[in-house]
Amino acid sequence: MLKHAAITFLKEYKITSTKLFFYACCYISLVLNIPFLSRFQDAIVSQEKHSTIFLLSTPIFLLSLVIIVQGLITFRWLLKPVLIFTIIVSSLIFYTTSTYGIVFDFGMIQNTFETDTAEALSYVNIYSALFFTVFGLAPSLLIYFIKITPQSFLLNLASHLKLLAISFLCLITILGTYYSNYASVGRNNSELINYITPYKMFDSAQRYIVRNFLYPPLEFKVLDPSPTISNDKKHVMVLVLGETARSRNFSLNGYEKFTNPYTSKQNVISFKNVTSCGTATAVSVPCMFSNLNKGDYDKRIATSQQNAIDLIKDAGADVLWISNNNGSCKGVCKRVESKQIATDSNQALCDGEYCYDEVLLKELTDKLNNLTHKTTLIVFHLIGSHGPTYYKRYPTERRLFTPDCPRSDIQYCTQEQLINAYDNTIAYTDYVISEMIGSLTKISNKNNIETTMLYISDHGESLGENGVYLHGLPYSFAPVDQKHVPMIFWNNGNSSSIDKECLESISNNPISHDNFFNTLLGSIHVKSKIYNSQLDAFSTCKRQLISHNQKDEIHVR
Repeated sequence: MLKHAAITFLKEYKITSTKLFFYACCYISLVLNIPFLSRFQDAIVSQEKHSTIFLLSTPIFLLSLVIIVQGLITFRWLLKPVLIFTIIVSSLIFYTTSTYGIVFDFGMIQNTFETDTAEALSYVNIYSALFFTVFGLAPSLLIYFIKITPQSFLLNLASHLKLLAISFLCLITILGTYYSNYASVGRNNSELINYITPYKMFDSAQRYIVRNFLYPPLEFKVLDPSPTISNDKKHVMVLVLGETARSRNFSLNGYEKFTNPYTSKQNVISFKNVTSCGTATAVSVPCMFSNLNKGDYDKRIATSQQNAIDLIKDAGADVLWISNNNGSCKGVCKRVESKQIATDSNQALCDGEYCYDEVLLKELTDKLNNLTHKTTLIVFHLIGSHGPTYYKRYPTERRLFTPDCPRSDIQYCTQEQLINAYDNTIAYTDYVISEMIGSLTKISNKNNIETTMLYISDHGESLGENGVYLHGLPYSFAPVDQKHVPMIFWNNGNSSSIDKECLESISNNPISHDNFFNTLLGSIHVKSKIYNSQLDAFSTCKRQLISHNQKDEIHVR
C-alpha cells in the first residue's frame, strides 16, 4: 500500500527543473559533503578566535559554489542524467571518505584506475550496499521518476540564470565579508580541498586521463647501454616487495607484540627508519625502481626509461618477477620475464580471488633448482597485508593473535580485533620470508652460492588512528604510518661484499625509497655509469669491509 502510494505520488507530482536542480545541489553540498563541512568547521573552531557567523556561512558558501559549478554543466535535457551521475559518484566518495578517510586526489584516482576486480570487490559488503542504496540509489531513482513541469526554453533559461545569479551574489557577499577568514583556513589547512565532493575527484580524473591517454608517449630513454656485473661468485638475490606493511607493527623494530617470530631467529637486519615514495602501490612501485627521487618523480618519465630491473637484466643477470598481487608490477617488469600467480593454481592456498603468499615458496624452489646464470634476481611481490580484508591474507593455522576481524567493513571491528588481524598478516609475511631464507641457506651451503634477501614494503597503512583507515592519502598530510615502511636484509654470511655488523650499526639511519634504486644495483654488484654510491644505503659498509680485508692481507704479509 505504501509502495503504491509512493509510486502514485511520483507519477503525479511535478516540479520545475530549476527547483529540482536546487534541491539536488542542496543534497550534494549539505549531505554528500558532510566530510568536507565537518573538517572545514573543525578547522575554524580550532582557531583561537573564530566568528560564529563565519562558521554558519560555510554551508551557504559551499551550496553557492556547487550551484555555480554544477549549473555550468546541468541544464535542460542534461538535467537528470548529470544530476544522477553526480549523485551516484558523490555517494561512493561519501562512503569511502566517511568510512575510511580516503580522498580522491590524483594518486588515488591512479590507484583506482589500476586496481583489479578482486581488490575492488573486497570493499563490497552489506554496510556499503546499504549506504549506497540510501545515499546514492534512492535519490537517483527519485530524480529519474519525478516529472518536470513543462516550460518554454526562455522561461527555463531565465529561471536557471536567476538561481546562478543569486548564488554568485551570495558567494561574492560571503567572500567580501570573510575573505581573510577563508584564506587563513585554506592556507593553514590546504588538504581540505581534497574533500570537496565530487569536484576534486572530477579534477583528478581529468588530469589522470589527459596525462595517461592524451599525451603523446615519450621516447624510451636508455640510461646506460652497457651495465655489467662485477661479482665473480655465483649469486642469487631474492627481492621481496611487501604490500601495505607498516614499520610500527614489526617486533624487529620494537613493537611490543611478537610479529617477527621467524626471521628474528635468522640473523636478519631490520632498518627502522625507512620512508616510502608514495602512499599507494601505483605511485611507490614505479617510483622506487626508477632513478628519479620523490621530489622529481613523474610516472610518464619513469616508465619511459630504464629502471633498476632493466639495468640488472641488461648487465647479464637472469631476472624473474613473480607476483601474488594482481597488477602490482605497475609497468616495472614489462621488459623482463614475469609471472602472475593464478588464483586457482593451488586449491589448498587459493580461494579463487586471492592466494596466500605461501604459494610463492614453490615458485622459489622451482627457480633455485633451475638456475641458468651466474647472477639471478628473483622478485616476489606479496599480497602481504592488503586490506580491508586482512583476515584473508593468512591461513587459520597462522592466526597468532586473537580475537581478529573477520570482515571487510573493518570500522565495525574493535580496535583490538582490527590490529590483531593486521598483525597476523605481518607475522604470516614473516613466516614466508623465513621460509625463503631457509631455501636460500640450503642452496648456499650445498653449492657455495652467495645468497641475499632484501625485503621492503611499498607503503604503509592506517588502522583507524584518528578515524583514518587503509592508505592512499595525499603524501603531504598522510599519517606517518602510511609512509613509514619496514626493510629487512639477510645474506648467507659467506658474502664478502657487505659487512653485516656495519649494517647493524647504521640500521637506525634515515633512508627512503630514493635510496632503493642504487641500493638494489649495489647489492647485486651492477657497475653502471648512473650508479650513485652516495645513494646506496649499504655502500659505506662495503667500503669498510674492503678496508678490513685489506688490513688482513697486510697482516698476513
